[in-house]
Amino acid sequence: MTPTSPRARRLAGTLYAYAFLTDLVLLYPVYALLFADTGLSVGQISSLFVIWSLAGIAVEVPSGAWADATSRRRLLGLAPLCTAAAFALWTLAPSYPAFAAGFVLWGAGGALASGATEALVFDELDHLGAADRYARVIGRARTAGTVGVLVSIVLASPALALGGYPAVGAASVVACLLAAAVATRLPEHRAGSTDLTGHTRDAPGEADEPGWWTGLRAGVAEARGNPAVRGAVLLVAVVTAVWGALDEYTPLLVRDTGVALTTVPLLLLVVTVGQVAGGLLAPVGQRLRIPGYAVLLAGSALALAGGALLAHPAGFLLVAVAFCGLQLASVLADARLQARIGGPARATVTSLAGMGTDLTIIAVYAGYGLVATLAGHPAAFAVAAVPYLVVAAALVIRPAGRRGPSAPVTAPPARDDLVWPHPPGRPT
Repeated sequence: MTPTSPRARRLAGTLYAYAFLTDLVLLYPVYALLFADTGLSVGQISSLFVIWSLAGIAVEVPSGAWADATSRRRLLGLAPLCTAAAFALWTLAPSYPAFAAGFVLWGAGGALASGATEALVFDELDHLGAADRYARVIGRARTAGTVGVLVSIVLASPALALGGYPAVGAASVVACLLAAAVATRLPEHRAGSTDLTGHTRDAPGEADEPGWWTGLRAGVAEARGNPAVRGAVLLVAVVTAVWGALDEYTPLLVRDTGVALTTVPLLLLVVTVGQVAGGLLAPVGQRLRIPGYAVLLAGSALALAGGALLAHPAGFLLVAVAFCGLQLASVLADARLQARIGGPARATVTSLAGMGTDLTIIAVYAGYGLVATLAGHPAAFAVAAVPYLVVAAALVIRPAGRRGPSAPVTAPPARDDLVWPHPPGRPT
């Protein structure tokens, strides 16, 4: 593990603050109530969620190519501004058209940040000779975001009591504006990169970054034509999407155990603590070889199914263990992808993984609704664990010629002598 330089620590600290403020949205726990209290039907509310998902999918890959062609830091500054505009619209003019427009803005903001964040962090750490710390940094950043959600849940009730929905909305807008301000402090060392004022920075000795269309084609070509990258993209999509979708249904699973309504948040807190632990365990998980990673996925799947089928509050200790393992697996899958991207279109390839994740989440939503309707929430959680068992088995039985027998989970399979932290195509 490379010693941490002051500049790497500064990058990490700024990223953690950005992630925390981005998710410090007091509207999170109450926006569904805002929609209902405005007079929207369940069907209208569901249609808003579809609009949200479609907006993110539509912008995901083009925004990744934009991040490769211009400044990733600029996009990270624009993303929370889009979200702030969405929340301001909801607060000032609550209505179905305003909510729909807000979700388009929110979805676009999330897409602007998704590929740019990972690409900026990996390239900056690589620039500092600390690329091996990527999993640690990105895992802690996700933990910071989860803590932001927890804080927003705690603060939402008193803010709602003091000023109603306008106070909650205003606080959410302020948090987004602060996140945009923090984004200006992120470093960026890339040829042709620009700061938030549009000033172009030069990086002598480095190749020019691709234009938007060239970068888009290069990213798609790398994701399609490079088996190692293609496999890593698919791994990110499956590992991240399934448990990410299940997170939305966890309150319903809790309620099915028969506990009092006041106990529901406590059990959800247990699960959230598991997610936090998963992000913090990234440095340990980075040492896993392929078989160990497969065991992590399989063990998490069994814990998820067992905890859900237990149909008892104690089962949520197992669910928390599962979410811990799956959060860790998601961070490692992301690190695996970043280690395999060799071209200049890093954000584009990462955005393709994000789009795959979004599409998979929609499929999980549809499948979950069908299974839960027929057999209940515990059975739906158990069925959702099956894909992880399939992926774990596929990792173990892959043809031996495609990877070394003990290759690290973050090491490029095409070159067993080229292990983490060196990105593909660079001298060791």
